[in-house]
Amino acid sequence: MLRSCVCLRTDEAGKRRSSSVEDASSCRSSEIERVGASMQTLGPNGQPQASSAQTSTRASSLLQLFQRRGWCKHFRKPLRGMSASRAEKTIRAAIFIQKWYRRHQARREMQRRCNWQIFQNLEYASEQDQAELYKFFNDLIKHMPQAAGRKNQNQGSTHVSILDEKDELVEEFGDIVNAKIELPIRKNHIDLLIDVFRKKRGNRLHPKYVALILREAAKSLKQLPNISPVSTAVSQQVTVCGDLHGKLDDLLVVLHKNGLPSSSNPYVFNGDFVDRGKRGLEVLLLLLSLYLAFPQAVFLNRGNHEDSVMNARYGFIREVESKYPRNHKRLLAFIDEVYRWLPLGSVLNSRVLIVHGGFSDSTSLDLIKSIDRGKYVSILRPPLTDGEPLDKTEWQQIFDIMWSDPQATMGCVPNTLRGAGVWFGPDVTENFLQKHRLSYVIRSHECKPNGHEFMHDNKVITIFSASNYYAIGSNKGAYIRLNNQLMPHFVQYISAASQTKRLSFKQRMGIVESSALKELAVRMRDHRDELEDEFRKCDPKDSGCISITNWCVVMEKVTKLGLPWRLLRDKLAPGTDSQKVSYYRTLDLLDTDVILEAEADGTSVMDALYANKASLVAIFNIIDADNSGEITLDEFETAIDLLVAHMPGAYSKAAMLEKCRMMDLNGDGKVDLNEFLEAFRLSDLHRKEQQDENIRRRSTGRPSLAKTGSDAVALLADKISKNTLVVEHDIDPTDCEAKVIDPKKS
Repeated sequence: MLRSCVCLRTDEAGKRRSSSVEDASSCRSSEIERVGASMQTLGPNGQPQASSAQTSTRASSLLQLFQRRGWCKHFRKPLRGMSASRAEKTIRAAIFIQKWYRRHQARREMQRRCNWQIFQNLEYASEQDQAELYKFFNDLIKHMPQAAGRKNQNQGSTHVSILDEKDELVEEFGDIVNAKIELPIRKNHIDLLIDVFRKKRGNRLHPKYVALILREAAKSLKQLPNISPVSTAVSQQVTVCGDLHGKLDDLLVVLHKNGLPSSSNPYVFNGDFVDRGKRGLEVLLLLLSLYLAFPQAVFLNRGNHEDSVMNARYGFIREVESKYPRNHKRLLAFIDEVYRWLPLGSVLNSRVLIVHGGFSDSTSLDLIKSIDRGKYVSILRPPLTDGEPLDKTEWQQIFDIMWSDPQATMGCVPNTLRGAGVWFGPDVTENFLQKHRLSYVIRSHECKPNGHEFMHDNKVITIFSASNYYAIGSNKGAYIRLNNQLMPHFVQYISAASQTKRLSFKQRMGIVESSALKELAVRMRDHRDELEDEFRKCDPKDSGCISITNWCVVMEKVTKLGLPWRLLRDKLAPGTDSQKVSYYRTLDLLDTDVILEAEADGTSVMDALYANKASLVAIFNIIDADNSGEITLDEFETAIDLLVAHMPGAYSKAAMLEKCRMMDLNGDGKVDLNEFLEAFRLSDLHRKEQQDENIRRRSTGRPSLAKTGSDAVALLADKISKNTLVVEHDIDPTDCEAKVIDPKKS
């Protein structure tokens, strides 16, 4: 039963007494009940019927109360006093906790975005270096057409009959698994490969089985069109995977969660199978085996890393050489054949385009379908044949679908971060979809924190399947499942969960941050001399300290990475005050053991070039315009003009010519092939010796040696190497071996 409301009672003088009831809800319920009882005593004309005087008085008092402004405040009075104070404290505490939690989350998000920007900008800057190489190659061919013709004669017959030749493989040393692979490849072979690759990281197939898979895959891929048609008419669904980048664990997670391919479970793998990860060869072999076992259920698209030039820089060639040191040349030739015949994209139900990068405002699917993709062994190296000019239009078509990225703003502009492809806006997407009668586009090519991202009003979907791409905990991997109505369903995952489960959020963020800063420091060390020179220009008194603004300007001017340097100041110049920065601490940070070891472990353009002397021989032949077997000073000057035009302001022409004269070891005024190769060998040897010396100095407490410009040969070799990697595998290796003279024996 409801309690009577004391607040509506009157004393003998007719005044209301203050309420002593603390239950406000009970009080209001009682009042509503009394109002209803009072309204029942009213006649049809609104006049009160016969009732007691007490009831009439209460009804009139209640009506007067409701007619007052702010009448509802009356019912809040019981909350005042001790109870109100306790409630206010609770609310204030909740607001205080919420404020600090939001600050904490904002700092974490800022830290995450900063780390992400470091990783992404470093990745794009590295790819930009590679993309610039193909532009240099064009200039080289344009200015030296005679050398280009000689090179093309060698190139014309290198890939004609390699798939039909008999294997000339030798036995490898080490752990070779006794796993037999036979044709035709079936599901039991897939299970065998998964078991072999998963059990032990060092397990290797016999090279003859590796060659078997590569050759048969290349032969089969050769029969496919440039754009593969994919249908859900039978399967009612399809799975699309993005970049894997040598992450075998991620591929095994996808196959475990989603099942092996079959007629009812088709897959599209959207390029970038290798590079950066340590198990790229296993990923490539497993994907090709899946394609051979289920040719109607596995569709492989080519990415920008299915390219020997990219592989030389990002680790895949070195991986193959380390796993098969006695057969790597033969296996790499087969891998090139696989690359050249991979389809360029797929179309799902004639409504969804699946390509690796994207498109531009000039992309035409009809033109792409008609391209002879077999010519493009490397996307970064143009195919040249005698008497036939390069069709730059079709070459640009392939470049755009391999390298482009979406942007939020309108229009289509060159992709300055990557140095290749374009940024395309929502208007370009809308026009492209209308032109080709498509619903939306699925692409990869970019790492995303959650493994996927929507852009352009959900008409461009990015999917990335390599988890922990930059560091442990940096990102999730994902794949898409599309039903018959082409509605996407995303599945996210993180591989190696047993290692990351035990890490707290703070520990994961610490690992990501330390990895990002280490990569940044390695990149900065490449410009150590330039940084020190610019810092000293801002410090005429040689105090060792400059303003924060000058420090940020110098960092951006030298590195050109576009990073939030003010936020990174505490990490790159720790222990300084709020107004000044000690640039000595920044330079000392670049000489720590961790940075030196990371630099030594990395693969530079110089490493990739010197490891394959065939490339150096090809460069020598291109510079040797008269085919005399020796490079004169005039021929060097022509090549230097290209370098200076390609990198204005890097070095003066006179200084570069002086370096060329120093390559002439015997002083006859000409540089032969042996002297040319010796310059690169000395440069590589000098760099490694300096790294070892810096590590020894740090262990004894002495300062490290800076990268000086005293070694003229090293400077020249490094300058040429950064602009000539594009001719990888361009000439017959047997010709190289016939011409190369061992410098030690000479």
